[in-house]
Amino acid sequence: MGSSKKPRVQHLLQVVRTQQLTPHMVRVVLGGEGFSRIEFKDDTDQYIKLLFADPALELERPYDMDALRETLTRDQMPVTRTYTIRHIDHAAEEIWVDFVTHGAAGLAGPWAESAQPGDLISFFGPGSGYAPRPDAGFHLLAGDESALPAIAAGVEAMPADARGLVLLEAASEDERLPIEAPSGVELRWLYRGGDFTVESARLAEEMEALELPDVAAEEIQVFVHGEREQMKRIRRHLVDERGLPRKGMSLSAYWAYGRAEDVFQAEKRTPVGQIDPA
Repeated sequence: MGSSKKPRVQHLLQVVRTQQLTPHMVRVVLGGEGFSRIEFKDDTDQYIKLLFADPALELERPYDMDALRETLTRDQMPVTRTYTIRHIDHAAEEIWVDFVTHGAAGLAGPWAESAQPGDLISFFGPGSGYAPRPDAGFHLLAGDESALPAIAAGVEAMPADARGLVLLEAASEDERLPIEAPSGVELRWLYRGGDFTVESARLAEEMEALELPDVAAEEIQVFVHGEREQMKRIRRHLVDERGLPRKGMSLSAYWAYGRAEDVFQAEKRTPVGQIDPA
């Protein structure tokens, strides 16, 4: 029997404009004729997998991945980097994608910093898996800079009577961004005082010290994403110690300290990359 798996559709958009949001976050607005062919979801954590190729190969977008596999080595193939769509403007046919930047490190950050109107980018997606439940008794969201776009989109989609707490870890107050939250949702910023290190990370420690409201465990909707070891620690605390149900909880690693993106992705299939114990 043939595979019933739906083939991935590759989309092509162009840079409309960019905006420096903070010293280490750049917003790239994408648009173009390809917008109308994108099948968006109702979830607030919609993510796309951007495709980056070696400029020296002069590959034409959109990339014919099957054909390229026949002619290129594995190291020459375009690679993916996953980013959350911060906002979709259907009227303008634009999507906003926010990038955390670290100078010349990485692929996506330097691309975003140097992007110019008219530059092309191809991607797969979007995928998704979370939206704030209108009937949730309490919303608990937490993450570092990598999760900020998804968290902000989720908070801004909550009903006016929502109750919750949002923990946002950032390098410094300079990285703080405005988020429109319901009056019953507290935004609590945690500043490391510099780049992420094992010693400066604050998210898990703050989570462990929380006093949650007197709400049934199944009524607490959780959305927590960020650095891998922090996520393991938070999962243990929320599930094993507080007794919150893992099912329905959106909790995963977006990156791993000391790991390049490709290594981090490869390790997802190994014990060290698993957030939940085997």
